[in-house]
Amino acid sequence: MLAMSIVLGKKGKTLAIKDTAYECGMLPVGSATPALGKVFNLVAMLFILFDIEVVFLYPWAVVYKAMLQESPGLILGSMITFMAVLLVGYLYAVKKQAF
Repeated sequence: MLAMSIVLGKKGKTLAIKDTAYECGMLPVGSATPALGKVFNLVAMLFILFDIEVVFLYPWAVVYKAMLQESPGLILGSMITFMAVLLVGYLYAVKKQAF
């Protein structure tokens, strides 16, 4: 049936502009996906860095007293490691003059 519809079917006469993607009657101008600037990417990385900091610090603060009695070295060591990683990210941002 598909082959018969192709062979016997009537070919439509359309303009080349009508076959372009997202045709709305206007000529497409420029790229569909413009490149974002370096500043936008840097701000996005900083937002993710410090947003994740808050997400991880809140549960840590909630269980701090209970975990301090069980294993004080583990909770302190994990937080110092986490803060060291954040410090590296902060120093990178300062070096790139993002602030």
